[in-house]
Amino acid sequence: MLFVLTGGGTAGHINPALALAEVLEEQGHRVLFAGTPQGIEGALVGVAGIEFRAFEASGFNRRHPLSIVKALQKTLQSTRAAKLWLAEVKPDAVVCFGAYVSIALGRAAYQLKLPLVIHEQNSVMGLANRYLAKKATRIALTYDCSGKGVSDKSKLVTSGNPVRKAVLAATRSQGRSLLGISEQSLVLLVFGGSLGARHINSAVIAMKDQLLAHEGLVIVHVAGPKQYEEVLETLALTEQEAKRWLVFGYQDRMGEVMAASDAVLARAGATSLAEISARHLPALLVPFPFATEDHQTTNAHAFVERGAALMVADEALDTPDFSAALLRLVGDGGLRAAMSEAQAGFRTADAAAILADVVMAATHCTHNGYNTSYQNEAADLET
Repeated sequence: MLFVLTGGGTAGHINPALALAEVLEEQGHRVLFAGTPQGIEGALVGVAGIEFRAFEASGFNRRHPLSIVKALQKTLQSTRAAKLWLAEVKPDAVVCFGAYVSIALGRAAYQLKLPLVIHEQNSVMGLANRYLAKKATRIALTYDCSGKGVSDKSKLVTSGNPVRKAVLAATRSQGRSLLGISEQSLVLLVFGGSLGARHINSAVIAMKDQLLAHEGLVIVHVAGPKQYEEVLETLALTEQEAKRWLVFGYQDRMGEVMAASDAVLARAGATSLAEISARHLPALLVPFPFATEDHQTTNAHAFVERGAALMVADEALDTPDFSAALLRLVGDGGLRAAMSEAQAGFRTADAAAILADVVMAATHCTHNGYNTSYQNEAADLET
C-alpha cells in the first residue's frame, strides 16, 4: 500500500510523521511526504530516505487582510496541484500532521474521496487540523481534550504522539558512555527545544551553586545554538565544575542523552513531552508563555494531573517557587519514581503503532474512487 504523509513548519509536526513512516515501512508499505519547499521538512525527510514533494503554503495575519488573500490563493493553487499529484500516485490514504501545507493536501484528498487521517500533537487543536476535522475519516489525538470541538466523536481515537525509534531504542549505558558520565551519577537534563530557551537558561544558571552542591549531580545543559557561548561565559565553570555541568549548543543524539538522564527540566512542546514520556522521565515543565492559545500550559497540565510532572510558569522562573521545585525534583527519589511510573501510563512508546492501525483502518472505509472536479474550490475552502 502507498501512504502520503504531510506536515511542516516545525519538528513538532514532522517527527511524529517520520515515526509513523518507520512503522508503515516496516510493515512493507511505501511512504511519500508532502511539505513546503522552504521548510525544514525537506531536509528531515531527506535524511530519513523518504521521497519528498513540495507545495507552496503560507500563513496569514488577521490584521493584514492582504496576507489572508495571498494565503488563500496559495492554498487554492496548491490544492489543485496536490489533486493532480495524488491522482497520479494513487495513495491508499493521506495523513496530515498540521501546518498550512496540510490544508491543501487534506482538501485534495477529501475532494478525491481518499481516506483522510489527521493527527493532533497538542492539547489544543491547531488551525489546519480544526479546518480539516470535518473532512477527515479519522482524527487521532495525543490528548483526549483536544477533540472537544469535534462534533462527530466517532472519528476520534486517542493514539498518543508517535516518537521515532532512535529515541525509544537508546539505552542508559549508551547515553552515559556518549556523555562520559558514571553510572552512579544523578543526571538532570535541561533543554528548551531545538533553539533553546533563554529564560530557562538564565534561571538554571542562577542556581549554579545550589545545584552543584547536590553531591553526585551532573547537569546536561542543551542551551541552544545561539545561546551556547553566552551560557558558557555566564556559568564561568572551573575545570572541576565543567566535569559536572556539560553544556551543548545543540545535541543531535537526544535519544541517548534522554536515556542517560534521571530527570528533565524543559518546555512543554508536543515533541518534547512525547520524548519525555516515552523515556518515562520525571520532569519539571515550564510552558512557553507565547505558544498559540497557550497550548503548552494545557499540555503540561495533562502531565501534572497524572502526577507525571511538576510545572512552574515562565513568569515564576526568577522566584523561589522555581528553585524549590527544581531542588525537589533532583532531591526526592521517591517523587521521581512515582513520576516515572505515571509517565508509563501515556503509552507513548506504542503511539506510532497505534496510529498505524488507525491509518490502516481508515483505508477500509468506503470511498468512490477519484473525483477530479475542480468546481467550487474557493467556496469549499471557506466551509
